[in-house]
Amino acid sequence: MDGSRPKPTRLIALMNQKGGVGKTTTTVTLAAAYARAGRSTLVVDLDPQAHATLHLGVDPAAIEASVYDVLLDPASGLEGRVHSIAPNLDLLPAQTDLAAAEVEIAQAPDRNRRLSDALAAASGKYEFVLFDCPPSLGLLTLNGLVAAREVIIPMQAHFLALQGVGKLLETVRLVTQTVNPKLRVTGVVLCMHDTSSTHTQEVVADLEAFLAEQRTLDVPWKHARVLRPAIRRNIKLAECPSFGQTIFDYAPTAPGAADYKALAEGMLREWDAMLERRAETKPETKPESRPGSGPVTQPEAGTQATGDAPVEIVTRAGEIAPVSSGTAV
Repeated sequence: MDGSRPKPTRLIALMNQKGGVGKTTTTVTLAAAYARAGRSTLVVDLDPQAHATLHLGVDPAAIEASVYDVLLDPASGLEGRVHSIAPNLDLLPAQTDLAAAEVEIAQAPDRNRRLSDALAAASGKYEFVLFDCPPSLGLLTLNGLVAAREVIIPMQAHFLALQGVGKLLETVRLVTQTVNPKLRVTGVVLCMHDTSSTHTQEVVADLEAFLAEQRTLDVPWKHARVLRPAIRRNIKLAECPSFGQTIFDYAPTAPGAADYKALAEGMLREWDAMLERRAETKPETKPESRPGSGPVTQPEAGTQATGDAPVEIVTRAGEIAPVSSGTAV
């Protein structure tokens, strides 16, 4: 690939409407792995709990500006609001005041696009932008989904989690039909994984079978897959946020560090291969002016999802986890 040509920005929203599934850990650790690989990376903490901010060693009570200020005044961009955490790793932090942003911008006509507009001013600065979305579907999550081009779903391989995945997919479909037709689901990251459990193995098999059945459908998750490797259950991953460190600094030889490193390396290889193919087949095509030009595993030309049928995941036991298509956006 032509080294003089700037790389597009890959914008990834990590979301799950269930808390405690490893969403923030996955956001922060993938971002740290990308940064350690020499890729300029920004973490955007959209959760009023500010867990990603704390995980990266920043005290929300001690900062003067955060993503809250960006949402209130997107025209001012990111200047003075981004914290440098490590080489190639920056953070747009959150504060508890962020919860008030949903009320304060609720009537604004551009309320869903404020984060996207602010990031446009930083186009080309970062190769990766990861959004840690709160476990709810409100204006904060919608701002992340509008700014993003792809969604990664961290989850535990439990039966009830299958219903949650269906609900998340329905949310993404509604977003593509209303405010961001380019959004696609890249896949699922299995967190706190127990490979020895028969139940876990069956849930993963059911999930993979479901995703395989979606390949022929016109839905935003038609190319989604279970991302490998799964992240093994590891107490060190639970401990490191309390020290304000990533697993690579806190316990670099722990299984959690090895798993996230391997996951990030695999995603980087796919990303680089896609950029190589793009450069070879469309050398005259310029990257989009706004951040993001499509996820690594999905075509960027997004046709909107169609159909109102609810998403259903049929489990190995023959039970069905239906999800209503009436989720409000």
